[in-house]
Amino acid sequence: MSLNLTRRPTVRKILLGIGDHALGIVMCFVVLFPFYIVIVTAFMTQSQSGTGALIPHPWVWTNFRDAIAAFPFLRNLLNTIIYSVSATAGIVVSSIFTAYGLSRLKWRARDWVFVAVLAAMMIPPQVTTLPLYVMYAKMHMIGTLWPLILPNLFCDAYSVFLLRQFFLTIPVEMTEAARLDGAGELNVLFRVIVPMAKSGIAAIALFAFMWAWNDFYGPLVYSGTKAANMTLSVGLSQMAINSHQQSFQLQMAASLMFMLPVLIIFFLAQKVFVEGISITGVKG
Repeated sequence: MSLNLTRRPTVRKILLGIGDHALGIVMCFVVLFPFYIVIVTAFMTQSQSGTGALIPHPWVWTNFRDAIAAFPFLRNLLNTIIYSVSATAGIVVSSIFTAYGLSRLKWRARDWVFVAVLAAMMIPPQVTTLPLYVMYAKMHMIGTLWPLILPNLFCDAYSVFLLRQFFLTIPVEMTEAARLDGAGELNVLFRVIVPMAKSGIAAIALFAFMWAWNDFYGPLVYSGTKAANMTLSVGLSQMAINSHQQSFQLQMAASLMFMLPVLIIFFLAQKVFVEGISITGVKG
């Protein structure tokens, strides 16, 4: 009897905890279940994939090797890395300079320029696709990665917005003290602002990398469907369309390899990412 009395509060506490977090548990299941299906299907045989089975039997580890051989995976991976790294570097560097000019330098029409930056965030990419395509076609860049890389060298409206908000949280007295000591604007930027804004810069870098890595619309429009120019996102779609419509296990294996780098980077940088996003909303 004493054993039951000691266990009863624990069981009751567990049941109350489940009841309090029931909605969160259900939402977590809804979000994670599709990802679970991707994982288990990647290890199934072709006859078992697509049947609704929840556990592979047997576990087939060669699906990953077959998926790499099914389409130019390594070439598409290299293109994706080039695009993602170049886009991330271009967005981070250009956004730092732009955000500094919109947050720390005093000049006429600065606020109006910032409003224009906010307005640029509301323009869907489909609106500018046609004129940009015509421009890149005249420059003989269609079918290459340059139409994807070049725009990112001139900052990104969302990244500029986040960095500007982060820079505004840094005390003005620190930059004024640096100027009184004779530091120029570049010294103030790289020796005062950038070291104190590492988490914000890391946040926009992570955003930029994830966006470029997962980008499908831009590579499909500008780089075409030739194997030498495709990124992984387009390559996966072509793999599914062309000769592997029923090879769900190969599609899921390739998709899992495609998602893995982003998931690893996100979890490794999660603390810095959350910190950078939370601080950007402190001051407007």
